[in-house]
Amino acid sequence: MITRRLFVAGTMTAALIRTPAFAAETVKIGLILPMTGPFASTGRQVQAGVNAYMALNGNTVAGKTIEVVLRDDAGTADQTRRIAQELITSDGANILVGFGLKPLALSVAPLLNQAKIPAIITSATTSIITSKSEYYARTSMAGPQSAVPVATWAVENGIKRTVTLVTDYGPGHDIEKGFTDEYKAKGGEIVEAIRVPLQNPDFAPFLQRVRDAKPDALFVFVPSGVGALFMKQFIDRGLAEAGIRLIATGDVTDDDLLQNIGPAANGVITGHFYSANHDSPENEAFVAEVRKANNNMRPNFMCVGGYDAMHLAYAALEKTGGDTDGTKLIEAMKGQSWVSPRGPMSIDPATRDPIQDIYIREVKEVDGELYNVEFAKYEKIKDPFVK
Repeated sequence: MITRRLFVAGTMTAALIRTPAFAAETVKIGLILPMTGPFASTGRQVQAGVNAYMALNGNTVAGKTIEVVLRDDAGTADQTRRIAQELITSDGANILVGFGLKPLALSVAPLLNQAKIPAIITSATTSIITSKSEYYARTSMAGPQSAVPVATWAVENGIKRTVTLVTDYGPGHDIEKGFTDEYKAKGGEIVEAIRVPLQNPDFAPFLQRVRDAKPDALFVFVPSGVGALFMKQFIDRGLAEAGIRLIATGDVTDDDLLQNIGPAANGVITGHFYSANHDSPENEAFVAEVRKANNNMRPNFMCVGGYDAMHLAYAALEKTGGDTDGTKLIEAMKGQSWVSPRGPMSIDPATRDPIQDIYIREVKEVDGELYNVEFAKYEKIKDPFVK
């Protein structure tokens, strides 16, 4: 007897099996982003990056017209999975792009494996994501990529005793381990490791613990959007006055929100793969296009993740000659190398994660605005957790 569960599962699998459509003149890219809800700023930035790439590079490649189909998942994994299935089965999407958080990205792995189509991650940073499906590629980063160079820089610059403070979820755990492993290997001492809740964090009691520990520095990771609250409480608790240096990943001084943080951010040292102040012709054109099309919005690292996702999709289609077979497309993405607005980057053929430069930056005022100003560089950094 065929049970109802087996019948439904078999029907879903059959629905996700795709037949090649070599003659199709349009390539559909399903863009799944949190356009509403608490992570809407992520969706807004990624969408702006996608639009900027198409504005600067056109909407055709390898003889095909690119059509982007945007869907809002509101940052909820159940919606992400449902939308991905609809895009694959009803809309005929050839590539999926987006995924603002780890649970959202992970929710579609079974669908990718069944349908055999690639998904390019623009935002989520937890290291394990790309291991869950051979059809994932990533143009953001794996979180430890930014943490390891910060640890190296700290030791090289005489910071011997550090407290770590990270948000208590997947990316925070990865970043904490990346920083700690490198810092201790180079001779630094972790005085205390603090994790704070993801929802509604109040940093004040944790910052008092930091002040009492009297480290040389505090290393911080908090999600983009929480940096302003953290910086205010860091100043209010008197840590800067106590001589405790603040070092962090670039999420803390997110370009999209840096002006709102205000003077408290001056002098903060961070490590990251992108700054809107990056000096290159590619970034100048990118920033100008994003500002022009989005009411003078400053692009951040999520925006450039969307931009580079489109570059990767175009480059793969160029390499396959417009063939939209998913296995051929993901193979074509492996090893791609180009100069992004962030600088040189490539896709690791083994992991499908980016290999990229990480910049050490200091928040400074430039032409009346606060920017992350790059002053050192660690080249061709891979995810240290993947060998």
